[in-house]
Amino acid sequence: MNKSISPGVLLLNQVRAGFISRGSTLHRWCLTNGVLYPNARQALMGGWNGPKGTLLRELIIRESGIVRGGDKKCVG
Repeated sequence: MNKSISPGVLLLNQVRAGFISRGSTLHRWCLTNGVLYPNARQALMGGWNGPKGTLLRELIIRESGIVRGGDKKCVG
């Protein structure tokens, strides 16, 4: 994972904004992908930092569009 993207409130807000800019929401993404919203939120906030939480965080970040493909930094 990109080390410059730290979990926390800022990341949660960036991800939410990323989904909104794509015409969706984090809640909708969670429903579509079978992920409980509290789990997604904890992964983004850093409360769930094990292997599964880290993978979920990386997936959500990529899907939100704030980081594209192989980019190494936040967009926007």
